[in-house]
Amino acid sequence: MEIKEAIKRAKINDQKAFNYLLDTFWDDVYGFQLKRIENENDAEDITIQTFSRAFDRIETYNEDYTFKTWLITISKNIHIDLLRKQHKNISKNKLHHDAHTLQILDESPSAEDKLITEQNLAKLLRDIKKLNPHYQDVINLRYFQELSYKEISKELDEPMNNVKVKLLRAKKLLAEIIQKSR
Repeated sequence: MEIKEAIKRAKINDQKAFNYLLDTFWDDVYGFQLKRIENENDAEDITIQTFSRAFDRIETYNEDYTFKTWLITISKNIHIDLLRKQHKNISKNKLHHDAHTLQILDESPSAEDKLITEQNLAKLLRDIKKLNPHYQDVINLRYFQELSYKEISKELDEPMNNVKVKLLRAKKLLAEIIQKSR
């Protein structure tokens, strides 16, 4: 499959085309981020976010530019957004400390907080059960058992890129289920 053909097929939601594009460009985007932030986990997370955003908005891709350039631009923008959020949080903390308003807070959750958390978790678990079993498995392994992509790949006996795509799809479908239930 050629890249142009894969893009065309991805625009009509062809899963094999998405897999092909992910396999073809993963190393480029991941390598770009790894050079920027020098942290493998963060680079991997940003790379996954990049493909998620790109695949969600693939119909906006302008074929006057190379697909790789488009992906790298998305990746760079995600990283910049994360840096802005971190800077904003650091600035807030600095203002807080500069004003000498340090207070010792009881940050342990109240009974109400615990109840809300339990209710939210129960609702989330009900929503997860609405997913296909293979999506439930990948979400469970990643977020509840906190396995790495490599460990999930071994557990499911699937290539790591398939695991990443499944997780991407599972999160997208779960978000749609949550939105509908509001």
